Amino acid sequence: MITFLYILGGIVLLILILGMLAPKSYDVSRAITVNKSRTEVFTELRSLKKQGEWSPWDKKDPNMKKEFTGTDGEVGAKSAWVGNKDVGEGEQEIMKIIDGERIEGKLRFFKPWKSEADCYFNVEDAKDSGTKVTWGFSGKNKFPFSIFMLFFSMDKTVGKDFEEGLESFKSLMEG
Repeated sequence: MITFLYILGGIVLLILILGMLAPKSYDVSRAITVNKSRTEVFTELRSLKKQGEWSPWDKKDPNMKKEFTGTDGEVGAKSAWVGNKDVGEGEQEIMKIIDGERIEGKLRFFKPWKSEADCYFNVEDAKDSGTKVTWGFSGKNKFPFSIFMLFFSMDKTVGKDFEEGLESFKSLMEG
């Protein structure tokens, strides 16, 4: 019985230590330059409906069910989706727009697990010409899920999707 208590105490201590070491938040972003005007790029990005034309997740599930509410491209507009195991179920809502500069949103995931994240697009004039687009999202890692983040890189996983999406966006805009 004493051995069992030592083992149990060791497991609890290990979980507590891992919980203290685990990252409490994440922030993932990628950027690309699009050879179009800032106004054209911003107008395209703010439309939740048009995001489906270049979104990497729409490619992962072309049969995904989507529902839009609110006025597309305006604060309060929402895109809800139900898809396969690769895309899950959730919604995106536009929370704030700084015209010509930034779009902020909230991502709410319901399946395969519940979580929330903040998402954004920043647009600015590129150094030489065109428009620099930065796409990112950030959120908090709640305990005990945060322990999993010691062994999983959100940046490597989601970053690839952002890169793919931005390349598709660039092709669509410049094509």
